[in-house]
Amino acid sequence: MSVLSRSCLIAILMTGLLNIPAFAANEAPLGLVTQAQNAQIGTTKVDVGTSIFPGDTLATDVGGTLRLKFGASQLYLLSASSASLAQTATANAVHALVSRGTVGFSSNGKDQVELEIPQGILHAANGEPAYGQVTITGPLEVVISAYKGTLVLDYNGESREIPAGKSYRVTLDLEAAAQPQTPAGAGSGSGSTKRALNTGSLAWSIVAVGAAGGVGYVIWDILSESSSAPNN
Repeated sequence: MSVLSRSCLIAILMTGLLNIPAFAANEAPLGLVTQAQNAQIGTTKVDVGTSIFPGDTLATDVGGTLRLKFGASQLYLLSASSASLAQTATANAVHALVSRGTVGFSSNGKDQVELEIPQGILHAANGEPAYGQVTITGPLEVVISAYKGTLVLDYNGESREIPAGKSYRVTLDLEAAAQPQTPAGAGSGSGSTKRALNTGSLAWSIVAVGAAGGVGYVIWDILSESSSAPNN
């Protein structure tokens, strides 16, 4: 019996080991790195051509840049920025949780990219092509810029559009959330994999685009040429 038991145990272990590569292979990459300078995935340095998977945390050092391609859409991180990636339930959109710095995207309208910040979820309007970015300027403050197409910020069931060529400073006011939102002990039961957004109200103020608009246009020009056929 002892010999038979050991034989069964060995067979089970070998079967498990054989299944590990097959299981790992089932996880498809979200995209790949097309430009990297002083950038990391977790603690590992990123190189051009590196595949990006759901759950990866991306970061750039001061002076660093990172650009990713998802189908025909792109995501970029500027200096001293960080974001964690996931795939949405629709499987044709990439979800980026922005932790710090400046993170932007260009979306062709088919392969969607959405950015999560404390002030809500930012994405292109109605699945249309768009290009924009967010810059976290404080724990409760962010600057949102729309360089091409219309962006939409969804927060607590409400949506607000940011038209092309406009930048807004959006501040989250948590005083509105001082009172309990749900009875004690009540669970959300939503089952969502995204981080729960803060409750409160948003204060909007227009920001002069100025130099930021010039920088945004240069980045957009580079992204456009690299994601489509070169101009003749």
